[in-house]
Amino acid sequence: MVYLFIGQDSLSKDIQLRRLREEFLKKDLEQFNIDILYAKGLHLTDLQEKLLCLPLKSKKRIIVIKGAEELKEDIQEFIIRYVKKPLSEIILVLDVTRKDPREKNQFIDRIAKFVRIYRFKEATLINTFTLSRQIDLRKPDYALRALDQLLKNGEKPERILGGLRYSWENRISNPRQIKRRMRLILDCDIDIKTGRLRPSFALEKLVVQLCGLEQPLR
Repeated sequence: MVYLFIGQDSLSKDIQLRRLREEFLKKDLEQFNIDILYAKGLHLTDLQEKLLCLPLKSKKRIIVIKGAEELKEDIQEFIIRYVKKPLSEIILVLDVTRKDPREKNQFIDRIAKFVRIYRFKEATLINTFTLSRQIDLRKPDYALRALDQLLKNGEKPERILGGLRYSWENRISNPRQIKRRMRLILDCDIDIKTGRLRPSFALEKLVVQLCGLEQPLR
C-alpha cells in the first residue's frame, strides 16, 4: 500500500498520517512500527533495509519519506518498480512538498496510477486562531503541532498568549470557562516572565492543560 501526499499544509498532512497510524498500528507498539525518513541524503540501501524490516507484533509497518521530490534517481527508479507490487505489510507514504501542476514531474507522473493520492493546500496560514480551535476541539497532538509551527515562524510567546486571550474573550459566554482559561494563561505568562520555565515549555504545558479541562467550550 503506497500513499502520495502532495502539498505544503504540514498540519493537515500530520492529521492524515495520524489517521493512518491509528488505523493500522497498535498504540503501545506504534514507535517500533514507524520510520520517518528524509529524501535528502537518503541512500537506496537505507530504504531497502527499512522495507525488509518485519512489523513488530503488528500486521503493518509505516515508512514515511519526507521531501520525496528530492529523492535520488536510483531511489526513484526503485520506487517506480516497487509501487507496481508493494509489500503487503508495508505502508509507504511519499510526502511531496510541492508539485507545480504546470511542470512535468516524471517520477510522480509514473507512480500516480499505482498509489493513493492526497492533495493538500499550499502552506496554510497557522495563527493563534488555528491554535485556539485545536484546543477547543481538545486535540492536544494537533494543538502542539500548531504551537510548534507558530514558534518556528517566529511568533513571540506574548503574542500567542494575547491571541488566545482575545479569541476566547470574544467567543465564550460562560464566565466559569473564561475564568479558568484566563487563570491558566496568567500562570503561563508568569512562568515565562520570571524565567521559571522556558517559554516553549511553558506554552506546551499551557496547551496540554487547556486541552485537558473538564468541559468543552460552548
